Amino acid sequence: MADNLQVTLEEAATNYSSTFSQPPSAIPEGLEGALAVKTMWPLLWNAIYSLVAFFVTLKAIPSFMNIFMQAGFAGVDMGKKDRPKVAEAMGVISGCVFMITIFLFIPVPFAWHLARLGYNEDHSLTKEQIDFPHHEFVEFITAVLSVCCMLFLGFADDALNLRWRDKLFLPTIATIPLLMVYYVNSNSTTVIVPKQLRHLLGFSVNLGILFVCLTDKVRKMPVMYIVGGLYYVFMGALTVFCTNAINILAGINGLEAGQSLIIAISVALFNLIELTGAYRESCVFSLYFLLPYIGTTAGLLRYNWFPSRVFVGDTFCYFSGVIFAVVAILGHFSKTLLLFFIPQIINFLYSIPQLFKFLPCPRHRLPRYDPDTDKLNMSTTKLKLNQLHPLGRLMFQFLRVLRLVHVVPSGDGEMLECNNLTLINLFLMILGPTHEKRLTCALLIFQVFSSLLAFFIRYQLAKLVYDV
Repeated sequence: MADNLQVTLEEAATNYSSTFSQPPSAIPEGLEGALAVKTMWPLLWNAIYSLVAFFVTLKAIPSFMNIFMQAGFAGVDMGKKDRPKVAEAMGVISGCVFMITIFLFIPVPFAWHLARLGYNEDHSLTKEQIDFPHHEFVEFITAVLSVCCMLFLGFADDALNLRWRDKLFLPTIATIPLLMVYYVNSNSTTVIVPKQLRHLLGFSVNLGILFVCLTDKVRKMPVMYIVGGLYYVFMGALTVFCTNAINILAGINGLEAGQSLIIAISVALFNLIELTGAYRESCVFSLYFLLPYIGTTAGLLRYNWFPSRVFVGDTFCYFSGVIFAVVAILGHFSKTLLLFFIPQIINFLYSIPQLFKFLPCPRHRLPRYDPDTDKLNMSTTKLKLNQLHPLGRLMFQFLRVLRLVHVVPSGDGEMLECNNLTLINLFLMILGPTHEKRLTCALLIFQVFSSLLAFFIRYQLAKLVYDV
């Protein structure tokens, strides 16, 4: 009996069992009919849950504003004449609504399997238990765990004002369960080589550069096992980047929630396009998280839009970043995700001289508000070229030659004053003094344009280097 059970388990592992499968008699013949049954009904329920989450978020945020302010989570809006106090860290509310929505949704995609579970009279495993998609259920629960951990860490950051090195370390720790499940379930570390390099590297390359030496108990000899180390470093770095990239492109009303909403909608559209592709189940999994996120973020943006009544806080940045990382890693499109982060990548690259202390970096690099004109101006920092690190001087001169930095002499002539290196200040350098709402709209339009460019790269330019 044990041998038969082992054979049955091996067959179940070999024959991929979809998470959202229905009884065979209920699946029509043909791809379109199968897609309709296996994906549309769970997605429809998910969309309904997401719509409810949107309205719950709209109702919940005003109810908690005063509670948060009384608890000390309040900040001053520096971009207004009267400098009003605004409730901070309200991203935790949208995050909690998201988590509740996901908790309630968990049984839906597995409903058919759960309804058929039972036990034989001799307490042995039934066929339904063997066929249950345990690996996909574990992926779902682990994704929820990662989001929950990052939501907690983000709120801890808002409450404790963590140091930057902690903001890099903590997301890495929270990613470990996610990467472990990825390793156990798929461990796909192979990347396709561009056509122009295949004569050198072959069709694909396995990024397995780390080796683990174990002892084979049968042959009593050491055996080297390949572990896809480099690819896992990339996925861990992706999570750290996503959580912090949104955080450093922030500071004006509606920008954090607005850019996150546009990215989420773009990734959701990408998943919808790929539903008929080889990774249909992975795209459906991604949509299960993205649709509730879109609903809760849209509700949060309603209060974070100019003039903002709430600030989203670092909680929302952590929460948003891990959502994108989770769906990209478990959805097997981690490299494609970066295409939708073009403005964030530009902002990060532009900020490197200050982020890594090659140039003076104030704690806050927010635009400077002019109450006389009710407009935002570039914020600036002061520096002396002869006191900079040689690499810092090289970076500064490079930006100056490209006219990506605005420099004016200050004081005795040795001191220079230049704008802080953020995409927000770069837009202000190009547009001039700008009203906050207009500046937010300009940045979000750039985000939309970048998403369109991402789709063009993914579906048109990719044909030049890959067999798409």
